[in-house]
Amino acid sequence: MSDRPLGQPRRYARCVSGRGGTGPVAVLDIDGVLADVAHRLHHLASRPKDWDGFFRGAAKDPVLEDGLALARELAATYALVYLTGRPVRTRDLTVAWLRRHRLPSGELLMRPDDDNRPARLFKLECLRSITATRPVVLVVDDDPEVVEAVRKTGLAVRLADWSPYTDPLRAAQEGEGKT
Repeated sequence: MSDRPLGQPRRYARCVSGRGGTGPVAVLDIDGVLADVAHRLHHLASRPKDWDGFFRGAAKDPVLEDGLALARELAATYALVYLTGRPVRTRDLTVAWLRRHRLPSGELLMRPDDDNRPARLFKLECLRSITATRPVVLVVDDDPEVVEAVRKTGLAVRLADWSPYTDPLRAAQEGEGKT
């Protein structure tokens, strides 16, 4: 996966491309869709929250088999875009995780380190950037607020319901804008 901006640069959105192209894409979140984050949620229960520990632990995330199967199914027909609220400082760890678990290749869009907006706002901005250059056939996310916001745009969206969506994760994604 190489670095190349996708679409017009935005104040916050940083779209890092690995594949490019103009054909239709499927967009998948990572945490809670492909990666099981349950083992690292304890870092968010401490005061203050241990964000460094939470993100370091991502290297050891087990893959969610339902998400992996869906990614492979979608990749047979569409280019993939991995749209994650993980900060860009975790890019190397995230790329290594995707490769280790043999996820299909695709573009990787990550949150800038200084962007603490709710996940739904960050992801909608990235989706606008993507749809400016190519059609999006499906968005898959575990965050009900992201799913509802995407639904309102008219894009096809699926809630990843194969992994429990917990209060600490909801607070991190929508309240603190950290993942």
